[in-house]
Amino acid sequence: MQKVMIFVLLFSVWAFSATAFSQELMIYPAEGQSQDQMEKDKFECYSWAKDQTGFDPMQAPTATAPPPPQQAETSTAGGAVRGGVGGALLGAGVGAIAGGSKGAKKGAAIGGLSGGVLGGARSHNQQQQDQQARAQWEKEQAQQYAANRNAYNRAYSACMEGKGYTVK
Repeated sequence: MQKVMIFVLLFSVWAFSATAFSQELMIYPAEGQSQDQMEKDKFECYSWAKDQTGFDPMQAPTATAPPPPQQAETSTAGGAVRGGVGGALLGAGVGAIAGGSKGAKKGAAIGGLSGGVLGGARSHNQQQQDQQARAQWEKEQAQQYAANRNAYNRAYSACMEGKGYTVK
């Protein structure tokens, strides 16, 4: 399950990066540089910008931090069952003390029902918190990638402009 979630994240970051790649820089040889010279200069600036920023636009995006741990069970039903069993045991014990065997049966029924409801609700709330934490983490990863890509583009542009190209 964890591997699937990481794959989904990396795919979404890659999809986000596809929009960044579609905004590639336009380079014009303002001083009449040949195509061969321009390719050589592009590679030199790619290497320099990568060294300056630590970002390589040719590499697949990777997460800079692990995803948040998942706290909730995979299903709300599991929390309801556990809550129901715990509530039934507690209710049976309290009912037996208060009213003998009939009280134990009633207590178990009431405790099981209320424990199941509370356990299911608690599990559902934890799942929502997990989803919010995951969404926040994905957002932070996408923002980090965009910031790194922007820093690389600025360094690359500065290098190309220094070599006599117009960069937009």
